[in-house]
Amino acid sequence: MGIKQYPSGESRASPLQSAVMTEPLNIGCVSYLNSKPLIEPLMNNPAVQVHFAVPAALMDLISRGEVCCALLPMVDYQASDLDLLLLPVGGIACDGPTLTVRIFSRVPPQRITHLYADTDSHTSVILAQVILREFYGVRPEVIPLAADSGNNHHSNHESVLLIGDKVVNAAPPPGEFPWQLDLGQQWKQFTGLPFVFAMWMMRADVDPGNLPHLLREAREKGTAMTDELVNRYAEQRHWPRDLAYDYFTTYLQYSITSAARNGIETFYALAQKHGLLVNRRPLRYLEHG
Repeated sequence: MGIKQYPSGESRASPLQSAVMTEPLNIGCVSYLNSKPLIEPLMNNPAVQVHFAVPAALMDLISRGEVCCALLPMVDYQASDLDLLLLPVGGIACDGPTLTVRIFSRVPPQRITHLYADTDSHTSVILAQVILREFYGVRPEVIPLAADSGNNHHSNHESVLLIGDKVVNAAPPPGEFPWQLDLGQQWKQFTGLPFVFAMWMMRADVDPGNLPHLLREAREKGTAMTDELVNRYAEQRHWPRDLAYDYFTTYLQYSITSAARNGIETFYALAQKHGLLVNRRPLRYLEHG
């Protein structure tokens, strides 16, 4: 099994040569801790080659044909020119606080004028704007957070959106930002629905073969190996063990339920309402028995 890391979305992998998937299956995934229950059982599968990249770079891999399927941010389904199918065999969702998608602010949310955004996740950046516009009545200017800002990402900024592991292991010091908004919690509070950040998607011009079964089986196995995942990754990622355990079992959901599908529709509708999505294509699921 091959593993390739593409933190910037660049790759030397050969593009798919046809519309029929061949062995090994090339799939793209984030390397964040939140993806481990979905991907870990595939890591020793010789039929799969995993290409790792940040969420915002995965679309480039699938667009170039270097992977046929990826754990894509939900915004990419609408933003891509490709004909994509949603695979409801697994995704990254929450039904309340998500812990790792958070706005840190020096002012109350209804007074935010500038939001410096970690752009690793397109979906989280759009979600932040939906919540601030729809529920707090403000339209802050969104400014990309400098990629080389490191642990000084918070210096002198009014408000900062942080995403992923860095919310736990590189967050601003306590008290520096009196107001914090967990975007999963905010979404649940105002809509009553789960929120789906990312989901397996594939090119519609590719024969799925056995891939949906492999991904569903990986999710079922991965969500049952929490202790093993905590032992393997918590210390490595500088996460407290108890927090990592709660993250896998309480904060995150990996099944795409009917309520989660309603959450996806609601998110797209609100994003379009506020001019944050240009397209609004119908949801096309590849149902797998």
